[in-house]
Amino acid sequence: MRMLHTMLRVGDLDRSLAFYTDVLSMKLLRRRDFPEGKFTLAFVGYADEKDATVLELTHNWDTDRYEHGDAYGHIAIGVDDVYAACDRIKAAGGEVVREAGPMKGTTTVIAFVADPDGYRIELLEDRAGDAA
Repeated sequence: MRMLHTMLRVGDLDRSLAFYTDVLSMKLLRRRDFPEGKFTLAFVGYADEKDATVLELTHNWDTDRYEHGDAYGHIAIGVDDVYAACDRIKAAGGEVVREAGPMKGTTTVIAFVADPDGYRIELLEDRAGDAA
């Protein structure tokens, strides 16, 4: 078994695709409209679905906003340099909601950014065996 994808419901698919592809540098892997169900699925990621876990963005055509609830946490992305990643994200128009720095009580460097729907994405310095 392996994990295939994580799904997020998004209010504006084009805005979300621009964020994940332009700001976070993911690739649009596939996109499909389902007119009968009035929804669109778009899959984005850093590698092909056969090789890596990806993110499914689901846009229900009649919904432009979702409540996140209090159970959702975040998506984590490993990066070589969290400080540089934050600089790139800000330069591309992304919102850093927790600046880069050590996680409390550790030397692990993290930051958080928000996507256009307010979902949190943790940037975690990709050091072997040091993930939080």
